[in-house]
Order: sequence, then C-alpha cells, then structure tokens
Amino acid sequence: MNDPEIILQTRQLNKRYGKRLAVQDLDLEVLRGDIYGFLGPNGAGKSTTIRMVLSLIAPTSGSIRLFGREVNGNREALARVGGLVERPDFYLYLSALKNMEIVSALYGAVDRKRIMEVLDIVGLADRAHDRVKSYSHGMKQRLGIAQALVADPELLILDEPTNGLDPQGMKEVRELILRLNREHGMTVFLSSHLLHEIEQVATRMCILHRGKLVVQGAVRELLNRERVAVRIQADPMERTLELLQGMEWVSDPVRQDDYIACSVAEADLARTNAGLISAGAAVSSFAPRRSLEDYFLGITEQKEDTSA
Repeated sequence: MNDPEIILQTRQLNKRYGKRLAVQDLDLEVLRGDIYGFLGPNGAGKSTTIRMVLSLIAPTSGSIRLFGREVNGNREALARVGGLVERPDFYLYLSALKNMEIVSALYGAVDRKRIMEVLDIVGLADRAHDRVKSYSHGMKQRLGIAQALVADPELLILDEPTNGLDPQGMKEVRELILRLNREHGMTVFLSSHLLHEIEQVATRMCILHRGKLVVQGAVRELLNRERVAVRIQADPMERTLELLQGMEWVSDPVRQDDYIACSVAEADLARTNAGLISAGAAVSSFAPRRSLEDYFLGITEQKEDTSA
C-alpha cells in the first residue's frame, strides 16, 4: 500500500514580529483526505500560520510546501487551495448569486452552472436570488465557504468557521465539512478553539501552544494514548467498588452518587469490565470517556507548568 500523500507540509516555519516569535519551528503534515484539526489557545499562532500558508504574509524563515512544491507565491500550488480566513465579506444588497459571480471573476471564467452547483453543495441553491442582507449568520458563513469552493480546490482551509454561530448554524457547518470530505474527496484544514466540534469531525489534528507544535497525529490514537476516565454503574455498588480497588491496573476508584469513577489504561478496559462481570457484579453501564477537551487542557496546562 502506498503511503498517504502529504499535500501541506511546513518545516521549521517561523514568524517573528519584533522580539516576539508568533510561530516557532513549526513542522506540520496534512495528508490527502484528512479533516485536520488545527488547535490551540487564542494567541497560539493559528491564524498567523494560515496566513503564511495562503501567502497573505511571508514567513521569517522556514519552508511551506503545497502538493510537493515550495509555495513562495507559487500560483499553481495556491490555485489548488481554497481558503476562508475570519469572516467573509459580501455586498449585502446583492444576491448570493451575484456575490458569487463577482468572486468567480477573480478566478477567471467560472460559469453559472458551477456557481449553482457550489451553492447547492452548501445548501443555498434555493436562496441564490435572495439578497445576502436577508441571510442568517450561519447562511453567510456557508456562502463564504461556497466562495472558497468555486474553483474546486483540493485543499480547503477554514479559520474558525463556526465562530459566533448558534447551535443550528454550527451543526450545518459541521455537516457541510463532513460532506465535502466524504462525498467530494476534499481535504479540509480546520482551525478552531471549539474542541467539541473538532472532536466530532477531525481525523487528524495538532495542538499549537505559544507558537510551538505540542503534539500531532490521528485524533483517536492521541485520545487513547494514555489512561481514560471510566464511569461504571453496577449492582451492588459497594461490592463493585471493592472489586475495582482490588484490580491493580485500576487507578483511583471512587463512588460518585449513582456511579463509580476510575482511571484505566485503554488496553485494560475489556478485562476490567470482564472481571466485574465474572465476579458477579451486574454492570449496567461501563462508559470510558476521554474527551478532546480533557486531552487539550492536559497538554497545554502541562506546558504552562514547564515554562513557568
């Protein structure tokens, strides 16, 4: 089997503003087919990195490669990338279709059929002739994504696409990202501080902290790398607690109202559950859970401690 194609790669990427290093020695690898979550606290350097990738600002040092080619303003490589950075701008008193035609003119000859196809992809085809001023915030965000899609890019870069949206708008954007990836084969690079959103869609991710890469890899592998929190409901509760206390691989079992909380390595989850059942405990719920938020906070708080 061939190795996955690396379509975005940075090596020792740096961006300095005066004495401040906004991005430091950053090595990223985005593979074809990824939904790549780009995570970090505010001020971590996410937007600066995206602007460098899109050639909106120049790096101080280091390299950026798109589809195996150095960027450095390489129009051919950048033409295969669509980007939405911050909030999209529109002519509010024009229709969505007219706004799309104006943006399309920047790419050269893009026909109306392609524009309507993109509006259909983002769920706005039936509102194509309505003025954008009548759109909700979520619809405007999807129209912004449509503008980034008009040239049929292979890599779509989205900077905080669900920022400021209500739950319904967030759901619509999340479903759109999944659809673009699964049905249209698009690689998506997704910057966000909304960890729950990233956890639901990303296949791979990295965490950026103070401009430095902290960790990078497959989401599931990263979340399963260490011990996971487990909530257990079983009858009788006191007997179950005693059994867990007798399992040397189980850490910190403690009763919390109607469940027992403990910590178990990923590899030991199955034998923990089996051990309870074989000892006569009636297990009604065995729920391992390690959220991306738990992982993110653990990583960044650890970095704060070591840099203090």
